[in-house]
Amino acid sequence: MKNIFFYPTEIGEIGIAASGNVITNLYFPNDQMPQDAVVNEIEILKKAGEQLHHYLAGKRKDFDLPLAPDGTAFRLRVWESLRTIPYGETRSYGEIAQSIGNKKSSRAVGQANHHNPIPIFIPCHRVIGSSGKLVGYGSGLQIKAYLLLLEKQYANY
Repeated sequence: MKNIFFYPTEIGEIGIAASGNVITNLYFPNDQMPQDAVVNEIEILKKAGEQLHHYLAGKRKDFDLPLAPDGTAFRLRVWESLRTIPYGETRSYGEIAQSIGNKKSSRAVGQANHHNPIPIFIPCHRVIGSSGKLVGYGSGLQIKAYLLLLEKQYANY
C-alpha cells in the first residue's frame, strides 16, 4: 500500500508517495495521482516534505532520503547518474548517456528523464539540451526553469 501526502509549495501542491519507508513518487499539480494510495502523512513523507520545503527555500542542496524508483535497469542507471549532478549545475542528455557508458543513447536518456517517478529528489531538471536550451520536462518547462533559477541563485551559499 502506498501512502501519499500533499504539500503546498511555491510551484503548486506537490504530492509525495511512499511505500513502506522509501519514497517512490513525487507528483506535480497536473500529474495523474495514483488511485490506490492512501492520504496519510507517515514519518518518511514528513521528512521528505521538510526537505522539499528547505530545498525550495534555498536552504538545502542535497536530499537525505531513501528513494526507490520503479524502472528498467537502463532507467535506474540514468536516474542514478542524475543524482550525481551537483546542485546548481546542468548536464546535457549526451553527457548523461556518456556517463552511463552508452554515448549514443541520448534519446533514451531523454525518455528515462521523462519517466522519472521522483523528480526534484532525482534531479532530472538539471538535464538540458546540448545547445544549452531547456528542453523537455514532464511538468512543464516553467517549473524546470524555476528550479534551475532557484539553484543558480543559491548555488554559492
